[in-house]
Amino acid sequence: MHFIDVGQGDSALVQLPSGQSILIDGGTAGAAGIVIDYLKTAGVTKIDHLISTHPHEDHIGGLIRVIREFPIGKIYMPRATHTTRTYENLLLTIKDKGLRISEAKAGLFLDCGPKIETVFVAPCGESYANLNNYSAVLKLSYGDTAFLFTGGC
Repeated sequence: MHFIDVGQGDSALVQLPSGQSILIDGGTAGAAGIVIDYLKTAGVTKIDHLISTHPHEDHIGGLIRVIREFPIGKIYMPRATHTTRTYENLLLTIKDKGLRISEAKAGLFLDCGPKIETVFVAPCGESYANLNNYSAVLKLSYGDTAFLFTGGC
């Protein structure tokens, strides 16, 4: 479990016993180099599961360069839209790489290998007044240990 210091924003890397990796958020666009350098230092050569918790710039900005730099298995994002250039650029980068987005929503399980249970526990609805309430929340359990990754603000 790695929590990457991106200043304002979030970014977390999970390296699983199966050899898979999960990247949750990527900080701002200005933090992309920090995230990429961290991933390379950690030995990451492919991101099996990339999760964007919600479309605020301090969560998705760095993901644009990460997606360009690394092979990506699956991308998960909640069904929330935003009208910023950063969000538009993220969607264009995903499209340009020929990737598809899977909707992050409560009850969706990720295939992360044996003995690991990884499930989205939110969002639970389809319409919220605040963009932060659309945040993807992931619960990862391994043996007696569990982590809850929230989108924050």
